[in-house]
Amino acid sequence: MQTSPDPWISALRHSHDRLQALVEPLGQDQLEQRSYASEWSIAQVLSHLGSGAQIFSLFLDAGLAGQDPPGREAFGPIWNIWNAKDPQAQATDGLQADEETVERFESFDPDQKARLRLQVFGMDMDTTGLARMRVSEHAIHTWDVAVALDPSATVAPDAVGLLIDTVGQLAARSAEPDGKQRRVRVSTTNPERHFILETGDAVSLTESDSSAGSPELRLPAEAFVRLVYGRLGPHHTPPVEADGIGLDELRQLFPGF
Repeated sequence: MQTSPDPWISALRHSHDRLQALVEPLGQDQLEQRSYASEWSIAQVLSHLGSGAQIFSLFLDAGLAGQDPPGREAFGPIWNIWNAKDPQAQATDGLQADEETVERFESFDPDQKARLRLQVFGMDMDTTGLARMRVSEHAIHTWDVAVALDPSATVAPDAVGLLIDTVGQLAARSAEPDGKQRRVRVSTTNPERHFILETGDAVSLTESDSSAGSPELRLPAEAFVRLVYGRLGPHHTPPVEADGIGLDELRQLFPGF
């Protein structure tokens, strides 16, 4: 896993610029179009990213000041303000808030990057951890917008190259175990990785060079990232080789957020 914050911050900048290029030309009707996130329009995705950017700014302030982060009770009023905006304001203000947060990350000098520490969501986060958390959300939600406009859209390659080495943590945290015992070897391309996926009462995904593990799933890393994030729908699935395992049962394990 990439431990320097710089590649993560660079990927965040690229994701923001991509999102801005996608959204700025859209009219009101397009902003109200459904995104891949089934409960949100494109404008609501921007609202979510905008409110998230505002919350992240509070995290960065606390981490640099050596203070505790705001608690969840601080999030509700922020969400309420963003939810009350009209679609155009959600899009415009969301992009602006997001730009400001990206610029905050980019402005950190080496001393600030080294001393930023924060206990958030039960995890000890440094600059890399916070940037990784933001990229994880931002790149996927940017795809939610992109694929609503172009069904062939994919998650940005630089984000995929980073996120593929974090999917084990996400799989254990976000999967919905079905109690069925499985041991599946997963092999990805672009970049090449090998994992063992084990399911039962819990789900684990660990890197492994072992050939043990049958059945086997072989697919692009971009598609596997989307699978774990609950975004590998049948209409957005590239060629995949699945021996002895059905994609539908894996989709059910990873329903997404």
